[in-house]
Amino acid sequence: MKLNELNDNQGARHRRMRIGRGIGSGKGKTGGRGVKGQKSREGVSIKGFEGGQMPLHMRLPKRGFNNIFANDYAEVNLGEIQKAVDSGKLTGTDIDHAALKAAGLARGGKDGVRLLGKGELTAKLNFTVAGVSASAREAVEKAGGSVTVPEIVPAAEKHKAKHRTAQAAAKAAKQG
Repeated sequence: MKLNELNDNQGARHRRMRIGRGIGSGKGKTGGRGVKGQKSREGVSIKGFEGGQMPLHMRLPKRGFNNIFANDYAEVNLGEIQKAVDSGKLTGTDIDHAALKAAGLARGGKDGVRLLGKGELTAKLNFTVAGVSASAREAVEKAGGSVTVPEIVPAAEKHKAKHRTAQAAAKAAKQG
């Protein structure tokens, strides 16, 4: 066999059927859609319709609850952090969300990282995280490190404080 003799297997490549291109094409006129009705037209929206019978998705019971206001934390265990320190993935003593993300430990977590106490920690590290469990805090302090959880002020309270300062400024301007 030579390079110029290489080719695909018979029938491996074939052109797509161009529908609606005249009666001679074999897929003309109705374009393979049959005749008449909603299903012969574009944008059919009756996929879940079962002829008036209660559809399956409505017959099944609803379960659970999805809280749209819940915080999304990336949960990281101390054992994983110790492994990363031992392997050299995590360097330095000050650990935050960015450092954990760079080491590949914190996946997701748009609201920050929550530190959990599974595993052992022997390295002296200082954490700045959004949340920490009691056992994790205890283990970090036992190893000689510290955990800082910055206080997050809700947007509604920020707005109220801003509104109060604006009112006070207007009142002072009116008096003086």
